[in-house]
Amino acid sequence: MNDSLFTFPKGGVHPPEAKKLSEHLPVEVLPIPEEVEILLSQHFGTPCKPLVTKKDPVIEGDLIGEVEKGLGANIHASVTGTVKSIGTSAHPVSVSVPSITIQTDPESRPREYSTSDWKDLSRDELLGRVKKAGIVGIGGAGFPTHVKLSPPPEAKIDTLILNGAECEPYLTTDHRLMLEHTAEVIEGAKIILAILGIKNCHIGIEANKPDAIEAMKSVSGKASSNGFSISIDPLVVKYPQGSEKQLIESITGRRVPGFGLPFDVGVIVQNVGTAKAIYDAVVLEKPLYEKIITISGHGIARPANLLVRIGTKLSDIVAFLGGTKPGFAKVIMGGPMMGFAIPTLDIPVTKTTSGVLFLTDDEIDASSHSQCIRCGWCLDACPMGLSPNEIGLYVEAGRPEDTSQFGVFECFECGCCAYTCPAKRPLVQFIRLAKMKAKK
Repeated sequence: MNDSLFTFPKGGVHPPEAKKLSEHLPVEVLPIPEEVEILLSQHFGTPCKPLVTKKDPVIEGDLIGEVEKGLGANIHASVTGTVKSIGTSAHPVSVSVPSITIQTDPESRPREYSTSDWKDLSRDELLGRVKKAGIVGIGGAGFPTHVKLSPPPEAKIDTLILNGAECEPYLTTDHRLMLEHTAEVIEGAKIILAILGIKNCHIGIEANKPDAIEAMKSVSGKASSNGFSISIDPLVVKYPQGSEKQLIESITGRRVPGFGLPFDVGVIVQNVGTAKAIYDAVVLEKPLYEKIITISGHGIARPANLLVRIGTKLSDIVAFLGGTKPGFAKVIMGGPMMGFAIPTLDIPVTKTTSGVLFLTDDEIDASSHSQCIRCGWCLDACPMGLSPNEIGLYVEAGRPEDTSQFGVFECFECGCCAYTCPAKRPLVQFIRLAKMKAKK
């Protein structure tokens, strides 16, 4: 292991990377589908209230949903057309959520945006453009970005970290973004620094992306001026290197306390894709209504990195890529470690969709699990130092409400425990069930 690479000290695993399927494929633009289903809940917080009604005409980029009270982010039309219906659509986690279906106008032309100089804008003006664009954390749970960039006054923020680790197997979205939109990502970092009123930014990238590291170093060196300091920090290839708390400890050595947040140790973390979205929002005044996603796995006819409109159904993507291959067994929305298996291709892409995997029988393990053999491998693998084995045993014993003593609410469900378990125990599912039951 190269001593110059950064990493976190506790736990982690090394699953097969499986990135060769798509890491060298340039981003393609998916043709606009005949219709899109735009979910009104694409963020952490309250679902948006629709601002349009059936048969209303909409233009690409129009505001069609907003949150009246509470935490949330604006939703915009991703195509030009007519509102077909307002109802519900399938969701990979919540089963179904409110949505707006828009019938695309085949004669419409893509909306054009022009650049503007952002350097004379005030902090409030910059933050206002981010909020107006409906940006959320693209690489995580969809926390509204304008809220994250407004830490409490008592927080002494001194460091911004951009997450370009992309440690999930198969996924290559951030890799291609850093190669093909290097300057925009770096400019987005400078905008974030201006909003936060700080100067120091670290961009963490796993060492399995040497071309992205060199590209980002080249541009970041030129950008480190006017008081800004932007450095590229190569990371050890280890999952979950891209997890917020692990990334902070890898790069700064600071440890976020249990139940604490990054700003408690003076750090704000944003995904590189979020930085690009912030550039679009501030420089182009373009809302977040399209994103790059990875389509991979040996079960899809043609893997790809695609720029897709929010609300595009997975079935339209599969049709564009030539369908599925023999032996196709499972669809995962997200990565194989933290993603969710889905039963239908009628699910639309959201702001937080990082990829969709079409896995064959050879790529999954469908064997049944057995009893805990007390090997302790999950304890060694857990990057948070928790006790996944005990949580599983307590859930099976009907005592999920007693699992807080083993750190269940500190778990971010990375899947290291389940991956390393020789008994194939569904520890992440046990943990999710324990959280749900304990909260009730």
